[in-house]
Amino acid sequence: MTLVAACTLGGSSAPTEALAADQTLSFPIGQEVGDFDPAQITSPADVDVLRNVFSGLYRFDDKLHEVPDLATAFPDISADGLMYTFRLRRGAKFSNGDPITADDVIFSWNRAAAKQGQYATLFSVVRGYVAVAQGHATQMSGLTKTDDYTVETTLNQPAGYWLTEVGLWPMWLVDRKVVTAAGDDVWYTSPETLVGSGPFRLTAHVVGQSLDFAAVSGWYGGSTGATKRVHVGVETDQAVQVTKYESGVYSLIGYGRQSLSPATAVRYTTDAKLNDQLRLVPAGLTYWVGFNMQTGPFAGDAGKAGRHAFSTAIDRKALVDAVCSAGTACTQATGGVLSKGLAGYLGDGADANATFDAAAAKREYTAWDPSGSKVKGLAYTFDTNPFNQAVCTNLAAQWKQNLGVTVACSDTDTQTFFDQRDGRCAYSAFRQSWSADYNNPQDWFDYLFVTHGTSNGSCYSNPALDSLVATADAKPVGLALSYYQAADHVLIGDVVYAALVYGVQEYLVHPYVKGVGGTALYDFYWTSAEILQH
Repeated sequence: MTLVAACTLGGSSAPTEALAADQTLSFPIGQEVGDFDPAQITSPADVDVLRNVFSGLYRFDDKLHEVPDLATAFPDISADGLMYTFRLRRGAKFSNGDPITADDVIFSWNRAAAKQGQYATLFSVVRGYVAVAQGHATQMSGLTKTDDYTVETTLNQPAGYWLTEVGLWPMWLVDRKVVTAAGDDVWYTSPETLVGSGPFRLTAHVVGQSLDFAAVSGWYGGSTGATKRVHVGVETDQAVQVTKYESGVYSLIGYGRQSLSPATAVRYTTDAKLNDQLRLVPAGLTYWVGFNMQTGPFAGDAGKAGRHAFSTAIDRKALVDAVCSAGTACTQATGGVLSKGLAGYLGDGADANATFDAAAAKREYTAWDPSGSKVKGLAYTFDTNPFNQAVCTNLAAQWKQNLGVTVACSDTDTQTFFDQRDGRCAYSAFRQSWSADYNNPQDWFDYLFVTHGTSNGSCYSNPALDSLVATADAKPVGLALSYYQAADHVLIGDVVYAALVYGVQEYLVHPYVKGVGGTALYDFYWTSAEILQH
C-alpha cells in the first residue's frame, strides 16, 4: 500500500517519464450519476465526478485547502462579519464560450436556494433566504452586485464557516443563458446543454452504461493537464470492475467513492506483487458508540464511569481486524470525533477514552455497577446493515469478555432508527456516525453535539461546549479551529462517545497511472492525471 501523492488543479508538473499517446483516464462508478444539476446533487460520488464539469468562486485543492477559483482572492469581510465582497476573474468563460459575470453568480445562487435541494440550507445564513425558500421571493435580498465582476453578500449573523460552504456544489455556477433557453428542468439532461465552467465537459452519455468527457479548450484555469478524455463506466458488479481493471480497461478503481470487496482488498494487501497498487486515504467518516446522556444507565454524571468503562473495554485494533477488511476499509479512531484528514482532527492517540485497558475497565465497571443491575438487559441499537451488525457482534463479544456484561444487538430499519435516536433519544447505547459534508468542524458540532442539535441522539447538553461552538461558528475556519478542538476535548472529558473507527477510501491504481487518488472528501481533479507509456 502506498500513500497518494499531491497534485494540483491545473495539471501536474513536467513529467519525468514518457506519456502514452492515448491520454484517456477511465474508471468505473457503481451507479448512474443521480443528479447533474448542482442545485440538486446529494451524492458524494456525483460531486466527485461533476466537480470536474462545474466550478464556483472557490475550490478545495489536493490538501483540502480552500483556494480561489472564479474569484480573484478571498472576499473582503466587513468588521461586523456580515458583508462578504467577492471579486470575479475577468475573461472567465463557460465551456460553451459564454462569459461568466456577477449575474451568473446571483442567478445560480438564487436558483439553488429556490430549488430547495438537500443542501439548499447552506444559503440559510444569507439575508432573504427564507423568503426565497418559501416561494415568496425569487431573489435573496442579501445577494447583490455592484458591477459585472463584484458580488456582495449580506448575512443574518456572523458565520465564519460560510466561507467554507461557498466552495461547495450548490454554489457552483450554471450558465443562466443556457438554463433559460433550454429549460430549467431539462438543461442538464443533454451533453449539448450541460454547460459548466470546469475543466471538462460531458460529450456523450449512455444512461446506465457510460459517460464520456473531454477537456475544455481555453479553460480559464489554464492547462487542463495531460488528460484529454475521461471514460466512466457504470458497473454495478464489483467483480466486473476488478476484472476490467486487471485487464487494463480501467485506469483505476476508487473514483466516485467506489470501495473494494473485502476479498479483493485483502488480496491486494497481502500479495507482495500487488500491494503497491492499493492506496488508502482517510474518508472523512467516523463511527462511534453513542450514550444516552438523559435517561438510562449512562445518563448524567452518575453514568460517566460506566461510559468510560465501556469505552476503554474496547480493543479497537481487534475491532478493525474483525470488520475493516485488514484495515483497508477503516482504521482505529483514537484522535477525537472528527475524522483523520479533516481540519480539527486532534491527532493520533489524543482521545484517552479510546485507550484499551481491559483490567482497568473491569475494575471501573465493577465499582460503578457491582451487582450488574444498571446494565441488565442493555442493548446496542443500530440500523440494519452487514457492517453495523458485524460491529455490534464484535463489541458485544468484547464487552462480555472484558466486562462480563451481556449486551444484546438490536437492529431496526433505518427510518425507525433515526426517528427514535435523533427525535427521541430512545436508545441507551447506539450506533452513531457522521460523514463530513465539508472540511469545517461546524458541520459536526452544530448538528451532533450542541444542545438540541438535530442529530444529537445522546440528548447531550453542556453550556460550556455550546459557548465554544458559538464562538467558533462566528470566526473564519483558521481562527475557529482551536475553539472546535477545545469543544472536542470537552466531549472527551464528558465521555459523550466511544469512538470506534475512521473510514478509509481505497484506490486501486495501475503503476503507469500517475496523479490520481484523493483527499478525505474528494477524488483528485482529473487535470492531475497522467498515463505513462506502458
